[in-house]
Amino acid sequence: MAHDTPEVPAEIGAEMDYAEHERTYNLFLTITKYGCLSVAALLIAMAFGFFTPAGFISSTILFILICAVGAWILR
Repeated sequence: MAHDTPEVPAEIGAEMDYAEHERTYNLFLTITKYGCLSVAALLIAMAFGFFTPAGFISSTILFILICAVGAWILR
């Protein structure tokens, strides 16, 4: 286990793969962006379905519509 440590001073540390870091961060931002969109669309659709006489089918259609328009705007 102790033989796997790099042969550099502790202040320098191991070499970083900055390209992989950028890809991971961009993936995290994308997942966060679309996750927030889906949560907001779900809350709006639930409020529409529960507090109006529209019903389940109408709120489902509204959820799909909000997700589609939001994905088009966020792309």
